[in-house]
Amino acid sequence: MTVVTRFAPSPTGRLHVGNIRTALHNYLLSAKAGGRFLLRIDDTDVERSREEHVASIVGDLDWLGLIPDSVFRQSERFALYEQEFEKLKAAGRVYACYETPEELELRRKVLLGRGLPPVYERKAEGHSAPEGVAPHWRFKLDHGAAIEWTDLVRGPQHFDPKLISDPVIRRADGSWLYLLPSVIDDIDLKITHVLRGEDHVSNSAVQVQMFEALGARPPAFAHEALLVAAEGKLSKRLGSSGVDELRAAGIEPMALNSLLARLGTSQPVEPRATLQELAAGFDLATFGRAPAHFDPAEVEQVNRKLLHHLDFESVADRLPAGVGPAEWTLLSGNIDHIGELADWMPILDGEIERPFLDESERAFLDDAAQAAEAIDWTSNPWGELTAALKDRTDRKGKALFRPLRLALTGRESGPEMAALVARIGRERSLSRLKAAAG
Repeated sequence: MTVVTRFAPSPTGRLHVGNIRTALHNYLLSAKAGGRFLLRIDDTDVERSREEHVASIVGDLDWLGLIPDSVFRQSERFALYEQEFEKLKAAGRVYACYETPEELELRRKVLLGRGLPPVYERKAEGHSAPEGVAPHWRFKLDHGAAIEWTDLVRGPQHFDPKLISDPVIRRADGSWLYLLPSVIDDIDLKITHVLRGEDHVSNSAVQVQMFEALGARPPAFAHEALLVAAEGKLSKRLGSSGVDELRAAGIEPMALNSLLARLGTSQPVEPRATLQELAAGFDLATFGRAPAHFDPAEVEQVNRKLLHHLDFESVADRLPAGVGPAEWTLLSGNIDHIGELADWMPILDGEIERPFLDESERAFLDDAAQAAEAIDWTSNPWGELTAALKDRTDRKGKALFRPLRLALTGRESGPEMAALVARIGRERSLSRLKAAAG
């Protein structure tokens, strides 16, 4: 069996990290098995669907590397839905209803007031239709056997269909709701695994009977715990972000993928450079039932670790001018985002502001400038310079190294000074030491 998964967003807004996690997990599930990953645009809601959102969804998935094998749009499949709907009508599995929303809400309150579950009450056979009122349509659940399946995350699932309302599948204006078209598509596209959030569990119970009513075997279901922010709400900064915000914050796509692949599992979060590496370790058996917590700070941590391990070739097309393999090796261990490299280039090749130093530090740097003129710059200038200054002064530790770093780089921290000074070079280093001492 070829594993076929799908990501089915509605183009009524931008993707956020919760959507991205669902897309990623479907991609990894199919990739691990050498299967297919499909994108289905659920644009049956004509009024709310927007072409710009379709474009942004495709673009966001592209940035993440989650390239679908095929793309489908529900708005282009209405003829198929109509055909299958007519089959269900002929089989007596869908029926017309005429209640108004107000009538349904009143009946719901009555049932709750009696301590009964607010399940829709079917009308008797032969119930007359009100004149001039267009019906909406419900799927007729089979109240016989229990609805059961073994969920790949949640384990054995059991639903009593008598406690579930017959779901509305089509509005009075003829437009479709989510449940039936999704099943028809999953059958037609040969979807083998439906991986989505646990808020769809009750939908799956209804859809199991829809698959069976259409003569198809239901796919394997996996309902994962929902993603929540560390503070309890997916909002603020990266939490509710779409890809635009994540990119603007300097987040690498594989940093986000690496985190979202493991959130909610028993596996540790580790930066991975490729989706293939993530797919190899993807395992639904490691998913837990507790909500998965998304912390923006953790994205930053993974991003930092990822950059420290990426080779030059994998980032070369995104680096600022002047950053070659040597500069990447020198600086990559000291940046949180690639954009920070531009701030380091003046330190390597340009001018820096004169640091604020006290009188004793300026006197020390005057000694440093004299020592720097006398040392051998062909091998280990930083080692030679600090050794000479230890002999000439009483300074050591921070008192020795801090003024030198500030004078040579204008910063309190950064890469190892030995490699940095060698890259800055003799003439620029001498000029900066003299300027800081003046």
